Amino acid sequence: MTQPHDNPAESRFELALHGEIAFAAYALQGDTITFTHTIVPPALEGQGVASRLIGYALGEARARGLKVRPECSFVAAYIERHPETQDLLG
Repeated sequence: MTQPHDNPAESRFELALHGEIAFAAYALQGDTITFTHTIVPPALEGQGVASRLIGYALGEARARGLKVRPECSFVAAYIERHPETQDLLG
């Protein structure tokens, strides 16, 4: 199964499946990563792709010592549903 990855050249975390790419765009400033929007192609909707992608992205933020600003409504909802990630908010 394909793993999510960071694509720093595009400022987004990506997950490629079945020829489609889901991504979570971000802006990095100092020690804060701001997630601006998450896009999942229609062919990948309803398969947990966005949750898998955001779970990975937040894990990377934690590993890098970054604080998270969730401007994206999906990222904000994910953090709300996963209390173990709420300490990342900054």
